[in-house]
Amino acid sequence: MGMLEGKVVAVTGAGRGIGREIALLAAAEGASVVVNDLGASESGEGADAGPAGEVVEIIKSKGGKAIVNGADISDPLGAESIIEDALRAFGKIDSVVNNAGVLRDRIFHKMSRSDWEDSIRVNLNGYYYVSKAAALVFKEQGHGNFVHFTSTSGLIGNFGQANYSAAKMGVVGLSNSIALDMQRFGVTSNCIAPFAWSRLTASIPAQTEAEIERVERLKTMSADKIAPLAVFLASDRSKEVSGQIFCVRKNEIFLFSVPRPVRSMHRAEGWTPDSIADELLPAFKPSFHDLARSSDIFAWDPI
Repeated sequence: MGMLEGKVVAVTGAGRGIGREIALLAAAEGASVVVNDLGASESGEGADAGPAGEVVEIIKSKGGKAIVNGADISDPLGAESIIEDALRAFGKIDSVVNNAGVLRDRIFHKMSRSDWEDSIRVNLNGYYYVSKAAALVFKEQGHGNFVHFTSTSGLIGNFGQANYSAAKMGVVGLSNSIALDMQRFGVTSNCIAPFAWSRLTASIPAQTEAEIERVERLKTMSADKIAPLAVFLASDRSKEVSGQIFCVRKNEIFLFSVPRPVRSMHRAEGWTPDSIADELLPAFKPSFHDLARSSDIFAWDPI
């Protein structure tokens, strides 16, 4: 018996890449799957039902159960339709995997308002819309789980991705608060930051020898390496895991720490701008986050 036997799982952005691999593995582990994918380009343009339909056909050819949902998660009604389709086709919903995303990479001083708003609309607002629709069902049935895809671009930072980074760090806050708010209803919520070669990472520029080498390393990190953790977090065996941030890099799984204070200093008479510069800065500076080294935290660039 598979780990998701009898479960119903909705996976957004499941037509390609990481989402596709999660949908296929979830079905192989016994789940009935709602394969959501608008079929847009990596920048969020256009629509194509073909990729989601192909995933559904693969699942059915292996004896599994799956349906296509082509909704845009950034449309509240479209997001709701994902949960409605699960209930209509399979009678329930047990897990939501928020994976869909778009990229609008620009160096910050050249980033347009539409670059910013489109990224937030899909990568953060869309996750909220899908999660809110599912949460109402989860509350009533007394169980359910969310698996949200964040990024080390949000957790650490990345060049040319202020919009994507902000959205993906927002996903962490969303997940953590869902975990707190819905714990009493038997609902869990966790995040995964993936390292994997996909349409989105294929847009990383590779001109210098070092950049080309980095891209070649990324190509070895296939999307199927991410799926096992997502499936585990969607299962009953993860019911004691909530509010956590995981990272998967090929055959490694990392657990991220929760931000905590690292230094403190008290001044009985209070602080002035001068005393901060003269006393606090020298004491705190050794603990400052080094932006120059942030992208080297895993000896790989964030994605």
